[in-house]
Amino acid sequence: MPIKQLIAGLLLILGAYGCFEAWPLIAGPSLSIASVTEASLSQDEGVVHIKGKASRAATLTLDGAPLLHDQDGQFSSTLTFPRGGSILTFVATDRFGRAATSTHAIFVPHEFSYTN
Repeated sequence: MPIKQLIAGLLLILGAYGCFEAWPLIAGPSLSIASVTEASLSQDEGVVHIKGKASRAATLTLDGAPLLHDQDGQFSSTLTFPRGGSILTFVATDRFGRAATSTHAIFVPHEFSYTN
């Protein structure tokens, strides 16, 4: 009887370990944007810094253009936008074609001059 319990316990541990190791394949990609900050404004355009993490992603795009990320999924970039509103769409896709999307709106203010 103790041998059957030992084998059952061992199989349970192996099954749990297999589920733990397979979780990235089951879960698909995840995407978190840590910050989208308007860092500075020049005369004609706004400079925006973005930073985040794409876990379990084979590819990462921003508005359809590739965005480089490191082995841990961390990414950061500095982009320039015209004055006014813009919508940023991040898409992380895993090797099986599953995708995670995050959308952020930014606004680069117009300069106004008031005279009295």
